[in-house]
Amino acid sequence: MARMTPVDIARWITAIVFVVIGVTHFIPPVVRGMAAMVPAVFHGRPFSAVGWVWVTGVAEIAGGLGLLWEPTRAAAGIALAVFLVCVFPANAHAAGKREKFGVFAVPFWPRLAMQLALIAIVLWVGLAP
Repeated sequence: MARMTPVDIARWITAIVFVVIGVTHFIPPVVRGMAAMVPAVFHGRPFSAVGWVWVTGVAEIAGGLGLLWEPTRAAAGIALAVFLVCVFPANAHAAGKREKFGVFAVPFWPRLAMQLALIAIVLWVGLAP
């Protein structure tokens, strides 16, 4: 059995995190909270707010699994980085509105820092050999 490198361990952890978070996009109370975060401009373009939650859940699950299979690893890392950029408007919309969005309302600057760190991580684990 091959010995796991630090990037292998980080890849597995990252993949598991994305898959688990993706699965939560199908739990009704979580879906309601996340759907409320979707800015109105995106409603019906082309999905409802709930549809966006489901689509992003599928994307997170697919991206996480893609990191684990060598032929799709690089594409999954790049796709997850793009995904993180694309979902940031919903996070920014919720920033600081804890009374409305609860735990999803991470203040803007910490959320931006976290998003940038996640982008760096998915690119690292996706593109590293």
